[in-house]
Amino acid sequence: QVQLVESGGGLVQAGDSQRLFCVASGSSIASYDLGWFRQAPGKERELVAYIKRDGTKTYNLDSVKGRFTVSRDNGVNSVYLRMDSLKPDDTAKYYCAAVYWTEPYLPEPQDFRYWGQGTQVTVSS
Repeated sequence: QVQLVESGGGLVQAGDSQRLFCVASGSSIASYDLGWFRQAPGKERELVAYIKRDGTKTYNLDSVKGRFTVSRDNGVNSVYLRMDSLKPDDTAKYYCAAVYWTEPYLPEPQDFRYWGQGTQVTVSS
């Protein structure tokens, strides 16, 4: 079992930067690919960023490319999401999730086995 806990959310202004943290416990995340999802009210949950278990490959949603950076430190069982040049459209609840995945394509949300409770990010204009 892997427990994930996010932190770092809050209220920021457009153009600001923010860093989200996700710490795992219960088991090592070294064998898992990790994703950051977000969900805004009335919208579907979407994969924002994804990082392979060894950190060699990452993915970013088109709308956040060049602004968001995902990274991980398996030594401290953590994954991070740095968000720069935040926009009001980035307002959402952000979740980290873990999946054991060996396919050459991205997993679907339902493939992720472990989820955190989420942290709210609100960007004011």
